[in-house]
Amino acid sequence: MAIKQEEIEQLLREGFPEANIEIKDLAGDDNHFSAIIKSSQFKGKNRIQQHQMVYKALKGKMGNELHALELITEEK
Repeated sequence: MAIKQEEIEQLLREGFPEANIEIKDLAGDDNHFSAIIKSSQFKGKNRIQQHQMVYKALKGKMGNELHALELITEEK
């Protein structure tokens, strides 16, 4: 089962309410997305920790409904 872009955005906005978030459906199939997240919550965290925070915000969707996510995280 695929996931809609709006659902990904909603989950990320819940996890990172102050963040600048940009999501793109790379293949038009609701299965391959790109996300750029700029958040002050990333301050002092390395890339792995930042990405783990994003996966946690996605509440288990990564690897299930969400097949592929190109992820760019930046400190705001």
